[in-house]
Amino acid sequence: MALEAPVPENIAAFLDTPTPDRWVEVACERLPEMLLDHANCELKAASTALGFLYRYPERAALAQRMSRLAREELRHFEQVRSIMEDMAIPFERLSASRYAGGLRDAVRPDEPGRLLDMLLVGALIEARSCERFAKIAPRLPGRLGRFYAGLLASEARHFEHYIAFARSECGVAAKQIDERLDELKALEASLITEPDDEFRFHSGCPRM
Repeated sequence: MALEAPVPENIAAFLDTPTPDRWVEVACERLPEMLLDHANCELKAASTALGFLYRYPERAALAQRMSRLAREELRHFEQVRSIMEDMAIPFERLSASRYAGGLRDAVRPDEPGRLLDMLLVGALIEARSCERFAKIAPRLPGRLGRFYAGLLASEARHFEHYIAFARSECGVAAKQIDERLDELKALEASLITEPDDEFRFHSGCPRM
């Protein structure tokens, strides 16, 4: 029986554009590639959380949350690696995807724009991850489907934390935050809907 894993309402409302159905079909056909990139994504997510901790150690609430987030992302990395080992999928480091690179390039270099953009980008990435977990979980077999369904709650929490810190830590008016978020949402939507030269967990539909 298919697992029930609807996209959480707050995630669906936050993302302007849903993942294309074709990406979901390709992901289910190319599980080894998806799992390899997912493992890399969890490792990068932990590194991103630690980056906040090192760059903004004086922000106590942010630093404590990012410390816990890094540990949780590393736990997810370990879980994906375990599944890969059971499936005899070797691990290798992958370069940043077009999606990650496109969002990273949009981050402004000066404060407080840099902190705000990094937090909003973090929220978008976590929200998209959550949405894709929900879409693929019902289509995956046994342990793998249960694993992705189980990631939904934690990714939704991560998204909420990033948004909350964007509104509390940057000293930027709510209207300005919303305007910047709309700009980044538009960029993120284009990155997951336009054709991609490679298949990744956060890619658009691959050309091949």
